Order: sequence, then C-alpha cells, then structure tokens
Amino acid sequence: MEKYDLIILGSGTAAFGAATKAADMGAKVAMIEKGTIGGTCVNAGCMPTKHLLLVGELNYYRNHDHAGLDISTSIDFAGIINEKREIIECLRNSRYINVINSLDIPLIRGNAAFVSKNEVKVDGKILQAEKFVIATGSSPNVIPIEGIEKIDYLTNVEAMELSELPGSMIILGGRAIGLEFAQMFAHFGTKVTVLQRNPRIIPEEEGIISDYLKAYLEEEGINIQTNTSLKSVRKEKGSIVVTALVGKDNREFRAEKLLVATGRMPNTKGLDLEKAGVAVGKNGAIIVDDEMKTSAINIWAAGDVTGEPMLVTAAGKGGSIAADNAIAGKGKKMDLKAMPHAIFTNPQVASVGLTEKGAQEKGIQCRCSTILMELVPKALLAKDTRGLIKMVIDEKTERILGVHILASLAADMIHEGVLAVKYGMTIDDIMDTVHVFPTMTEAVRLVAKSFRKDISRMSCAE
Repeated sequence: MEKYDLIILGSGTAAFGAATKAADMGAKVAMIEKGTIGGTCVNAGCMPTKHLLLVGELNYYRNHDHAGLDISTSIDFAGIINEKREIIECLRNSRYINVINSLDIPLIRGNAAFVSKNEVKVDGKILQAEKFVIATGSSPNVIPIEGIEKIDYLTNVEAMELSELPGSMIILGGRAIGLEFAQMFAHFGTKVTVLQRNPRIIPEEEGIISDYLKAYLEEEGINIQTNTSLKSVRKEKGSIVVTALVGKDNREFRAEKLLVATGRMPNTKGLDLEKAGVAVGKNGAIIVDDEMKTSAINIWAAGDVTGEPMLVTAAGKGGSIAADNAIAGKGKKMDLKAMPHAIFTNPQVASVGLTEKGAQEKGIQCRCSTILMELVPKALLAKDTRGLIKMVIDEKTERILGVHILASLAADMIHEGVLAVKYGMTIDDIMDTVHVFPTMTEAVRLVAKSFRKDISRMSCAE
C-alpha cells in the first residue's frame, strides 16, 4: 500500500495551490484526477472564455466610432475555436503538467472514493495518507425543466467547442457565466436572448450597476428578459423552443441553440465522503471552517467543492491555506472580506467588499457616492464613457467598506479598492495618494473626492 503525507483529490486551481505549498514544505504529496488536468479554469472557464471574449471584442468594436478609422474584416469561427484550443493546450502544459512534474508529484489517474478517513480507493487501488485536501471543483448545474432531457443543450464546456457559429441562441441565466457567453456570441454575430429568473441580472451586485449593464447589453442587440419562470423546452422544426412565464405573460422563445448557465454544483458525488466523516451541506458542498478544515480531523477542502464564492482566486488561496494548516498546523484563516470578483463583459464589472445593502444588513451606518465614468478624463480620451464607480464608506470613520466598478477596465481598476478594504483605508488615504494621469484607475481617487466636493467642477489632475 502506497503512503503519503498528503493526498489531493482534484487537479485544478485549489489543488495546485495546495500541492505547491505542501511540496515547498517537503511533504510527500500525490494528486488524483479522473479527468483533464487543470480543472475548470484553464480548460473550460477563466482562460478560454476571456480569450474568446477578447476576440469577440476585437471583432465587434473594431471601429468604435473613431473618426478616420475604418477596419473591415470577416471572421472564421472554426479558426477562432482552433486558436483557443492551441492556447489552452499550451497553458495546460506550461502551468499545470510542467509544474507538477517539477514538484515531483505523481498524478494518479482514476476515480477516487474514500474507504476510511486515511484511505482512498482509486479504481481498485488503495492509497493511504495522513492528511487529505479535497479540491474536486464543480460542474454545470442543469436545473430541472420539462423536456430538457430531450434537448441537445449546451453548457459552457460544449459552447466553446462549437465548430460553427449559431445564428441564434437562448441562454438560461443572467449572472456572470450567462452574460459573458451572451456578449461573446453576440459580438461574433449570434442573435442572443437571455432569460433570467431574478428581477435583475447579476442581482448580487449594486442595483445601479445591474441596471446600467443591462442597458448597455440591450443597446448591443442582446434581448434580456428578467423575472422569468421557465416552463418547458422542446425541439420543433430544427429549433429549440423555450416556454416561459415572463411577468404574467406566457411566452415562447426560439433559437438554434440553448445554453444552460444556471450556476454550478460542487463535485462531491461518488467520493463516499461519509466513510471519512466529511459533512456536506444541502447543495452538496463540503462544509469547512475558516481554516478550510472539514468535519474530519485530518481532511481539508478548498475551491468550488466548498461552495460559494466559486472564484479561481478564492480557490488558489484556499488550497494554499488548506495545505499550510494540514502539513504545518499554522492555523491560517481564509478572509473573504477583501476578496474581489469580476465579470468580463464589456464594460466589465468588478467589486470588492460590502455593497450599500450589505452594509445596511450588517447594521453599519454608511455613506455612498457614485460617479459616472464620463467624469474620468481617460474614459473621454478612449471615447468609452460607459459605466460608473460606487464607493461605500463607514459614515463615522470614513473607512472604505466597498468599491464597485462598471467600466471597460474594471477588473484591473479594482485592486486599489481591494487594498483599501483589506487595510481599512479611509477616503483621505486615497485622496492623498498621487495617481498617474490620465488613467482609468484615477476613478477611485475621483469617487473618494466626490464625498467632499463636486468633481464635475474640478480641473484635470486636480
């Protein structure tokens, strides 16, 4: 029987965060994976989607209303998908396969299931370890709809492997995944309809950001229906027909393809967690404390398998913390207070810390200020003034509680907000910090200033 200090189930971001940390501490580590190495992020998540979103933007915004610029081109969708495959294969090799080889960690292929708290069986072979980290990730959640089992629907995985561009597509879900795919395909020329159950798209974000983004996406021709209740799905004359209650009206939507983007479910099925004493919640997510420890004394878990937030950044951090605590007993804790997230539509959404509603729910007396991106000089120069930035502060101390951005470069701009929330900075700390002019990030300084003065009456770089 083979014995290890640490066995990691999974090979995605959380798993590699744990493996790298454990190897650095000299532990004997093994990794088990039943599918493709690298997990969701590199294979079917962050990396391929962001590449395709960028290519779509280059196609859609190629002239962007700049006088004297006229760039015409046609697209080869199959070629775009092939390029995506090549890039992802390169990243998988360089960032995952080569890394695990350099750490001298064996990758054991097969389906893992716990036999006891110290043993797992992989396709009939027993492996033993003192400690375990479960990092098996998540899979698309296909909600039950009448007729769905008879339809060749797409998830994010299949949608990025289409050989031909569909003429039309219905997307179920109006959160990050649904909206990114909606704009991606719309920018390539697909007629897209989004059906969202909630009264708002991206309902966890600030209401004003949700409203503005919906308007921008609709301006680009994306049909967004909110407050919908799905009734059934059927195939009819080569089209997929979705019947839904929209408000109080029964409506039918038709398209060539149906993409299901209704969230993700933790991959815990088949692990026999009960044999190891690992407890799970109602949605199948492994229950962990802030040290990433499960209910079993020698087992930790990290990443999507522990539920929300399902973010690659949270996965990597959680995996590292899990290994630190498993191998060295350091008692490190996961702090989600300053964990940023982004949605890579155009304009992008990025957020960190508390929303106004979140602060109020915690009983915090807060103040908020919002400025439009049209007040940011760099946005004017780029001729893209879509969006806004909202800052939430403690009314008494003026410490920054949250920063929420809708802008073309929001995902890059948010990091000053992350530092502000993480280290309890005040609006004066931001205002007293010199920012490069002209930049989009200057928006953070401007919204801080807006608590004290009317920035529409300021000169440039004031």
